[in-house]
Amino acid sequence: MARALFIGAFFFVMTPLLISAQWLLEKFKLPGWGFIASKYYRVLCTLMRVRVRVQGEPVRNRAVLFVSNHVSWADIVVIGSISPVAFVAKREVRDWPLVGITAEVQRTVFVDRTRRHQAAEAVNEIVNRLHGGTSVVLFAEGTSSDGNRVLPFRSTLLGAVEEAAARGGPDGILLQPMSITYTGQQGIPMGRQHRPLVAWYGDLDFIPHIKTFIERGAVDANVSYGEPVRTDGTVDRKTMTKQLEDSVRRLLATSLRGRALSTQAAE
Repeated sequence: MARALFIGAFFFVMTPLLISAQWLLEKFKLPGWGFIASKYYRVLCTLMRVRVRVQGEPVRNRAVLFVSNHVSWADIVVIGSISPVAFVAKREVRDWPLVGITAEVQRTVFVDRTRRHQAAEAVNEIVNRLHGGTSVVLFAEGTSSDGNRVLPFRSTLLGAVEEAAARGGPDGILLQPMSITYTGQQGIPMGRQHRPLVAWYGDLDFIPHIKTFIERGAVDANVSYGEPVRTDGTVDRKTMTKQLEDSVRRLLATSLRGRALSTQAAE
């Protein structure tokens, strides 16, 4: 209980400061947005006792569209602690108290998949982020899973982003598959029956879930990066989506099997 109260106090005190700092940096077009964001998430990982391990290497020398599976709200904290990125989230997140405005200053792109014209606006925002030098994480399943598998990727949004980017220049965009897996708790391998401690999906309520996560904590999170793929709009969107889905599925399966993981704490 004491840990949960401390983390809650940190979130409600430090998050408004984060919002203010990043808003000022954006307003005056100053550097430092990514540094502040990554440090913030790393502190949250430390407080929540999440140990982040990385396999492979994320592209860092240019903006890239990371295509990933999705397990939990904790994915944002884990992935954000590794390198500065913006996320694609459902529109409802914008209305969440404090979380919504935090997501906005973190350059989140909000998508309303039920309205085609708003989805098109979101695609343009994603492309603008990439062309502006900000890497973006797209959870291509369109929802979160139980953490034991990869759900089928949705080609509509991914394909639209790829095509729009190709229209913006001959180089297209760089895509990099990645997977996120939660493999241990308290230093003990986490079996599939224990993974719902982290996995947040279906009709699970957020507050009880995060409370249990904080109380039981000490979780190992593995983030694996595959080989980046350059695309210029010439490949069929369904073919490209299937290739990325297969890559992410292989990355996740390797992580779950615990093969010689080349690990490093997020720095």
